[in-house]
This record gives sequence, structure tokens and C-alpha cells, in this order.
Amino acid sequence: MIVGDSNEERLGQARSFGCETINIDKGEIPDQLEQILGVPEVDCGVDAVGFEAKGHGPDAGEEPAVVLNSLMSVTRAAGKLGIPGLYVVEDPGAETEEAKEGSLSLRLGTGWAKSLSFVTGQCPVMKYHRELMMAILNDRAQIAKAVNATVIKLDEAPQGYEDFDKGAAKKYVIDPHALLAA
Repeated sequence: MIVGDSNEERLGQARSFGCETINIDKGEIPDQLEQILGVPEVDCGVDAVGFEAKGHGPDAGEEPAVVLNSLMSVTRAAGKLGIPGLYVVEDPGAETEEAKEGSLSLRLGTGWAKSLSFVTGQCPVMKYHRELMMAILNDRAQIAKAVNATVIKLDEAPQGYEDFDKGAAKKYVIDPHALLAA
């Protein structure tokens, strides 16, 4: 699996459980894929970001369609895109009038010309939850380690939300009654 991100902390977290990584701000994505795969494209891709995506570069702002457009450009003809990343019908806090109405600057022609398949919505976890459970129980998958689950107290929640919004490579578990071992 190859994970693309601009946040080195999150890329390090992905490497910690065996993923190859590319920093999308350090070179062209197809070139980085070619260094890993020998070809500048992938068979399939997953947009796990959604409408809160940021453009490339250190000063980039909100660019809701950037992940989908990037994935379409690097997915081979007849490839597939999974889109569990959240997209909303309306986003009153968006930076553009189009995004406020849920409209994206999506290059759908690229997807059409390459005959890409798109699967949207929530992950169909009921299709694989037993296998995942067995992998966890048999110590073949460490989900909490992979997502860097971090237990925090209720009074630490505001800081946790702030850190998460800044891109922390953690998933916070709020333990209001101190029932979990930190």
C-alpha cells in the first residue's frame, strides 16, 4: 500500500506499519509512484480525505476536489477509485461559493476517458468485519497502533481537537471517566 500525504508525521505513522509513502509536496506524484512501482500509475486508489482536502504546497488552502483529481490522473485506465472520504451536500464554512453548495471542480472527463469505476459512501465494513476481527484477535492486525490511538481526558479534548485540526497523526479517544489505561 502507498500512502500519499504532505504531513511528515502522518507519513511516518503509515511507514510504522509497513506502508510505502510519498510526500505530495516533494515532487510530482507520478514520478514518486514510478520510483516505487516502476510505473507512474496505480491500479486503484482511495480518497480517505474528502471535502476538507488542501491543495499542494505549504501555503495551500482548501481545495475539495484535489485528491479526487489527483487520483484520477494517476490511476490506470479501467482502474477503480474508492471514495469513503466525506463529501457533503452543503458546506457553509467552505472558502468558495461553489464549495458551500457542495459543488466541486472535478475533472470528471478524466475519469470518463480512462473508464474509471467510482465507489462512494461509507466503507462496507459488514463485508469484512469478521475477517478483520479474527486478524485483530490473532494479532495479525494492530488497528489501535496503526491509527495511533491516543487516550485523553475530557478536559484535554479542546487541545485534542485543535491538534487534530492541525493534522496530528493520532486518533483521539476521549475517556471522560478515566476508565481506560492511557
